Amino acid sequence: MLAVNWTENSCRPNLANAAAVWYTGRTAAVESFRLATQSGLKQAVERKGTMTPSVASDATTRFSSRVADYVGYRPSYPSEMIAFLTRECGLSAQSVIADIGSGTGLLSRLFLENGNQVYGVEPNAEMRAAAEQLLIGFPNFTSLSARAEATTLADTSVDFVTAGQAFHWFNHDLTRREFERILRPAGWIALVWNDRQTDTTPFLSEYERLLQTYAVDYAAVNHKQVDPSALQRVFGGDVGRVTFDNRQRFDLAGVTGRLMSSSYAPLPGHPNYEPLMTGLRAAFDRYNENGIVEFLYTTELFYIQR
Repeated sequence: MLAVNWTENSCRPNLANAAAVWYTGRTAAVESFRLATQSGLKQAVERKGTMTPSVASDATTRFSSRVADYVGYRPSYPSEMIAFLTRECGLSAQSVIADIGSGTGLLSRLFLENGNQVYGVEPNAEMRAAAEQLLIGFPNFTSLSARAEATTLADTSVDFVTAGQAFHWFNHDLTRREFERILRPAGWIALVWNDRQTDTTPFLSEYERLLQTYAVDYAAVNHKQVDPSALQRVFGGDVGRVTFDNRQRFDLAGVTGRLMSSSYAPLPGHPNYEPLMTGLRAAFDRYNENGIVEFLYTTELFYIQR
């Protein structure tokens, strides 16, 4: 099963990051964690019966049965973001970070590797446990069982509030008040999304068509509903935006895992599951090159000073 990640700054490609590595290239712990949890998660789903995203309507629970795939197949974030935040927003190794909706720790890891103290705020027990295991080597990581709207952090205690692939799940009014409460004066909010490109290659166009046809609530949970004007309505003031290139390379098992990491993908037993899998295999067979397809992303970073 192959899932290779690399990133490129949108203006200055970093070709060193494009070196092919097995699995996600984050650490060997990712693969061992996925293998250790995959059977347990499968058994949990079987005990509970078939779960679908429409059943798991609470955003804090809809990824519970997908943690192993999320760990194994979701893209990381471009390391160039750290350099940008350092240059434009005054990020330093001494900055304290609250990573909200931190999930399995993909975004937290970038700041931990920068030397930052990071508080990972995550309400989903399964996702939080994955982060705690994968980030066990970072003593500067603190895992908190809490929601974006009530983080349990002290007043004026952090320099940056971040959220990776998560802000669209939050209650925006309550979250704004909570961010303002925990941020120090002149602190920054940094919201990040890996925006999967939907029409830049024939495979990605077909993948998007399959999602629109068979995914359960794809349109309802699409984070593309969040843009600078929407964020300005939430936070007021100026909203900065910068983009980076990001990509993954998958074999068939990898692209299947990437699909099943998404909360809107129907699970086995759902009537849409088999036709979606059939369509995915057909698209892979049609468009792969030497057994590999690429997922291309535009990583969007929105940054707001309070």
